[in-house]
Amino acid sequence: MPSSAASAARTILTRLHDVMASRSHAQAKLNNVVEIIGEGLDSEVCSIYLLREGMLELFATRGLAQEAVHVTRMAVGEGLVGTIAQNIDMLNLAEATAHPDFSYRPETGEEKFHSFAGVPIVRRERAVGVLCVQHAEPRRYEEVEIEALQTVAMVLSELIANADLVDEEQALLGPAQTGPQHLTGLSLVKGLASGVAVFHQPRITIEHTMAEDRDAELQRVYLAFDKMREQIDRMASQAEFGVGGEHEEVLQTYKMFAYDEGWSRRIIEAIDSGLTAEAAIERVQQRTRMRMRQIDDPLLADRMHDLEDLSNRLLRIVSGQMGTAASMGLKQDAILIARNLGPAELLEYDKRRLKGVLLEEGSLTAHVVIVARAMGIPVLGRLRSLRGAVREGDQLLLDGDQGKVTVRPNQPMLEAFDARFAKSRERQAAYAKLRDVEPFTRCGTRITVMMNAGLRDDMPSLALTGADGVGLFRTEFQFLVSATLPARERQTRLYRDVLEAAGDKPVVFRTVDIGGDKVLPYLRHNDGEQEENPAMGWRALRVALERDGLLKVQARALLEAAAGRTLNVMFPMVTEPWEFDAARQVFENQRAYLKGQKKLLPDAIRYGAMLEVPALAEQLDVLAPKLSFLSIGTNDLTQFLFAADRANPKLAERYDWLSPAILRFLKRVMQGVAGHDVDVTVCGEMGGRRLEALALLGIGIHRLSITPASVGPIKELVRKVDLGEIGKAMTGWLHSPPPSLREALLAWAQERGIDCD
Repeated sequence: MPSSAASAARTILTRLHDVMASRSHAQAKLNNVVEIIGEGLDSEVCSIYLLREGMLELFATRGLAQEAVHVTRMAVGEGLVGTIAQNIDMLNLAEATAHPDFSYRPETGEEKFHSFAGVPIVRRERAVGVLCVQHAEPRRYEEVEIEALQTVAMVLSELIANADLVDEEQALLGPAQTGPQHLTGLSLVKGLASGVAVFHQPRITIEHTMAEDRDAELQRVYLAFDKMREQIDRMASQAEFGVGGEHEEVLQTYKMFAYDEGWSRRIIEAIDSGLTAEAAIERVQQRTRMRMRQIDDPLLADRMHDLEDLSNRLLRIVSGQMGTAASMGLKQDAILIARNLGPAELLEYDKRRLKGVLLEEGSLTAHVVIVARAMGIPVLGRLRSLRGAVREGDQLLLDGDQGKVTVRPNQPMLEAFDARFAKSRERQAAYAKLRDVEPFTRCGTRITVMMNAGLRDDMPSLALTGADGVGLFRTEFQFLVSATLPARERQTRLYRDVLEAAGDKPVVFRTVDIGGDKVLPYLRHNDGEQEENPAMGWRALRVALERDGLLKVQARALLEAAAGRTLNVMFPMVTEPWEFDAARQVFENQRAYLKGQKKLLPDAIRYGAMLEVPALAEQLDVLAPKLSFLSIGTNDLTQFLFAADRANPKLAERYDWLSPAILRFLKRVMQGVAGHDVDVTVCGEMGGRRLEALALLGIGIHRLSITPASVGPIKELVRKVDLGEIGKAMTGWLHSPPPSLREALLAWAQERGIDCD
């Protein structure tokens, strides 16, 4: 047995090269392959199973009974061979019969063999077969032997594909996955969408695994390593703002892998064994994926994901396939498929064609979800089997309301979905007619309905919806979609464009809310440690006050952009009055500086705070005299009150905005600012839901800031409400809460013909 995996594989591949180049038919080639591998590894048995018609069929063997060839068949997941194919992972057993998945097949004559090792034959990330060896002597195979098997399995995948030994489409999808299929995931952004499947990063299929010129392949991979490291170094050096080289700190893990000698050495060894540069990278990547499945530690798993991403980058460089689907352009209505996605990557797509997004991973607090929600694009996440179930170009029906996607729907499914879609469009058309209608209640009270925004492209929605202004402009979106911290000039340009687009309607700019659950790759803790509770950690105003340069730059940008206008600025996550005072002082100092520079200034500045932390409600008597307005952030406020992470589906029922506890708390906030000239607005999803908005009107809240898509439905609701009636009902329910306030309120609305779906 050769001393290294590379030399063991090279010995075998040298002989396999001649076999693959011969004119003999595929079965003869496979018969030769098992003999070569068996001899090369000094193995008594070597067998190849291939996936055909949904079953793993014994195609060739050395050592087992020849009568079993094309007779022995097992399902994916059945026996040791089926387990390897199902898990896409290797097995190395000293005693095969001791494994719980062992399945005895008498026709093979394998009862005399004890040890067993097998590896999957992988193509396009799916198992198309299994290569295994056996010995009569009980022993575990050495790592050198396993790695040699894995290298040979890569070459076999090319031989199998070229010889049409398996139905590739069936192998990649499985027999049950060619018709309609329903996948269930986590609803990240609600909405309905239909379109064809488009992979964000089209699969790179490695067509040539065996190298003709080892030195040429080494040169290619060396150049690719150099280019990849240059890219990462450039990312690390492009920060426009930072303290003490913290951007280098942030990219430490990524750079560590990029310069890791062990990783690069394994790729070079795979080339030494006879593989092409692409096949060598994929070979090492397969090894990484197998290791990832065995890792329970989330921190280690994240690091292995970093290495996976880096491998993809290197593979794309060496193959010359650097572009994503965005660079090629969308030809028709599309649903985008990705493992994960960055907000900047999402914005590269044509919004006229991009109808929805499906993610294998993803979370409610992911940056891309925040941006997608603002763009009105439904998103479904946590679809673990996504890329295995969907082919490029498949028709998809995305139901973000119910957290489902239908793959390859049949005609009745399409018709049912179209009917729901048509009903949704009818509603939207009715709401659009209310664009120029002011939202007065039945009793004559004018309710202020504003919209939330965060991108320059959001601003046309102001005119389209007839919203009263922008009650929350999330300035962090510009930070989230940038590779580096935006320079002051870029910030100023954005804020000025937003104000000009708003015309005479007000815009409330919230200072940057980053950190915690919105981690930026160029701005983190000095110690770089991961927070256990990021939503309650180092974020928002806490970051801005500690990194005062960050807030100074933004203050000056906002002041310059609002010259000659009224500037409405709001500070996020204020916990105590002194934080508001400190943030306001930063703005006042910058105003004094600009005045000294003879710069044009805003005509007036209105300062506000965002109430998200319950503690602030206990000091409103101190803060209220200093405020022009108070915005209640119901998303964070509710999870803090309930100690219920809104991203945890198990706690979804406890995260209820119609809980008496929430509504009583909000009513106390209103009482806390009574007598002061302070506008109180509810910002967030609560105000955009019709039933919840009805409850807010009932406790005396007359200002809402919601998503653009919610403006029409809420204006329509307002015109059906008598504040006296709902106020009296809410007072009674909050004094003596019913078993379900939600059900009581819904019944009340239905009795009066108010649709709250």
